[in-house]
Amino acid sequence: MKLFREAIIIFGIYLLGVLITDITGVPIPGNVIGMVILFLLLYLKVIKVEQISTISNFFLEHLAFFFIPAGVGLISSFSVIKNIWLQLLIVCFVTPLKSFKPLLSTLFL
Repeated sequence: MKLFREAIIIFGIYLLGVLITDITGVPIPGNVIGMVILFLLLYLKVIKVEQISTISNFFLEHLAFFFIPAGVGLISSFSVIKNIWLQLLIVCFVTPLKSFKPLLSTLFL
């Protein structure tokens, strides 16, 4: 019963984030808003870590399964990706460098 209660808490917060996105039309995914809500609830001690620790550990232990749909999507889009693989690779390496350039410049000056 504890696992079910923890799942209700996590999925309830997720659904609240999706609902906020749908109602406000804000261009942020509902799951991201849900994570921010969960963070705030944990930070403000409204929810204690012990209240969601079992389901959280379950999700962390089975995290690899959540990447299967993304991998299948990449494989099914291979015909499109094979024509632009070099550009995608460049973007994957240049974007983080460009994003962290202000941070790196302040750290190493």
